[in-house]
Amino acid sequence: MKTNPIAKRFEHAFDTEIRSRFFKGLDFAGPAGDPGWFGPGSAVWHVHSHLPTLILGLVSAAYIEGLDPSISWMGYDHSRLAERVDGVPTGNFDPEGGAVRLAHSISFFIGTAYGSTASAEKLARTVRAMHHTVKGTRPDGLAYDADDPEWLRWNYATVVWGLATAHERYHRRPLHDIDRYYREFVRVGEALGGTDLPTTKAETAECLESYLPKLALTPIKAAQTGPNLRDSKAKPWEPGSEFMDWAARDMLPRWAQRLALYQPPNPVTLRLRRSSLWFVLNSLHEATGPLPEYRQAQTRAAGKKPNPFISTAPTAPDPVLTREEIEATA
Repeated sequence: MKTNPIAKRFEHAFDTEIRSRFFKGLDFAGPAGDPGWFGPGSAVWHVHSHLPTLILGLVSAAYIEGLDPSISWMGYDHSRLAERVDGVPTGNFDPEGGAVRLAHSISFFIGTAYGSTASAEKLARTVRAMHHTVKGTRPDGLAYDADDPEWLRWNYATVVWGLATAHERYHRRPLHDIDRYYREFVRVGEALGGTDLPTTKAETAECLESYLPKLALTPIKAAQTGPNLRDSKAKPWEPGSEFMDWAARDMLPRWAQRLALYQPPNPVTLRLRRSSLWFVLNSLHEATGPLPEYRQAQTRAAGKKPNPFISTAPTAPDPVLTREEIEATA
């Protein structure tokens, strides 16, 4: 039983706002002996066990992901990120929608890391099914399709980069060999339909920068960053807040920082901000301890070694489902 008031408050908030709503149907305790996609001792288990840096990594990944205009419009047209009145987007960011998207992401990356093999496969099927519904046309006439191999590769690179970069910069005990994480995490990208995915930090950085000619700061993205967030109602630790926007842009590669009009503060201020964020993230992690899902997975897979490479790529076409059908089973 946690006695630290911060830990108790965080655990209560996580349980009521995320676990009870977005972890439904996921099995972390059984079947006994199932290591899942990764297993004890894996780099993924180590990286994802630090929830505060995992969340920061997801926020940063979403930021760089949105520098692709097609993804900006996918989110505007199909996700809860855009505020809507009578179903019509207003052009504003919806903090509640952002929180829901982040919660789904947390569920996915905790579930695929620590869940049983069946749970990880279920999560991947659900995300693939949702991607199948995301198709449309940008205002400039270009079509977008979430099943496009180029989009899947870009999306994958932004996610693995965000999670690995947050881990390297802010985890108290970062991996000595971060490429081990990049190699293992490919299973997640392949399960979502990705092909020709980068498998090292250097390959991922090269992949991201290679997309630069396709990227732009759209009006949607510009309205959700920098000075435009000074009047944001989001709490500092929530998506859409000015502080989380700073933290995400501060982690970007330099070419992406220039695209996002980010100028680092003076070196003293920068070091103070980063040190303060490091302290807060690690203090929260130390206070709360490992998630129950992580502890359940340890018991379930006790004595097992990290799972050797297994192909998680889909072996058969997915059934065609509506968004409502997908959400009903998520």
